[in-house]
Amino acid sequence: MIAYFNGRFMEKDEIRISPDDRGFLFSDSLYEVIRYYPGLLFRPEAHIRRLNHGAAHLSLSCTDFSHLIPIARDLIRQNHLEDQDVLVYIQVTRGTAPRNHPFPDPTPDSTVYMNVTCFDPAAKDRQRKTGIHAITVPDIRWARCDMKTTGLTANVLASQQAIENGAREAIFIRDGVLMEGTHSNFMAVFDNTVTTAPLSNYILGGITRETVLGLCRDMDIRVAERPVYESRIHLASELMITGTTTEITPIGKLNGRAVGNGAPGPVAKALQAAFSSKIQQLQKQHPWFSPMKKGENSLKNSEKP
Repeated sequence: MIAYFNGRFMEKDEIRISPDDRGFLFSDSLYEVIRYYPGLLFRPEAHIRRLNHGAAHLSLSCTDFSHLIPIARDLIRQNHLEDQDVLVYIQVTRGTAPRNHPFPDPTPDSTVYMNVTCFDPAAKDRQRKTGIHAITVPDIRWARCDMKTTGLTANVLASQQAIENGAREAIFIRDGVLMEGTHSNFMAVFDNTVTTAPLSNYILGGITRETVLGLCRDMDIRVAERPVYESRIHLASELMITGTTTEITPIGKLNGRAVGNGAPGPVAKALQAAFSSKIQQLQKQHPWFSPMKKGENSLKNSEKP
């Protein structure tokens, strides 16, 4: 498998990261996961905008990673994955420096890593059709969840707790408000209104979340970005999560209690259909790949910006 590392395309197994890299030592790093549907890299500009947001707030040496979009496409092409479902993983760190908590001086170059992996959507498709079980957990994360950092210990623990309780996702509760999942955003339907926590430093501005809210407005489905209180969650007719791999997945049970009749509701189904239609339209409108030319070297170098 070919990956991208610090300006070069190279075999993934040949990549070596220094033990002094601050991403390894401190989780002083950010990441993004972009979904690729055959022929369509889905909203890469939005993912890069979020990555730039985090880089600026972390004061990384590079705060504009727009140059990674064509590299992501090239990486898919070089691995001959144009006709498959793929996840593009990007990670950037503050770089390599002797271990010390303050920012290094002089400022090192950021470490930039990207790889692509095949993604089988079948299991996620089944979950979207049947709904999933979810649990709620206390939100013990730090107060800058708007930055997609690699420090995900609280998410890992909550996700494992969900699995051990026969659930697929855990929803964080902070001060009596359901915020988001371990790897997804969270939405509830009250009186035919799709309700979700407003953007703040306590949730990640999800790309799929943003897309779904846009679809709601296009379909004249009422939207409310306001707190979803734990004390009122039993009044919701539908619950769902949204995310890059989950797309729009209904929650059939929360903490063992059925949501509605336990099956995906009409709002979730309508949004799923609209989202699928949007993907299909974009695939037709924006095909971008072409077969690699015969004899082309897939391990070519790429100039840094």
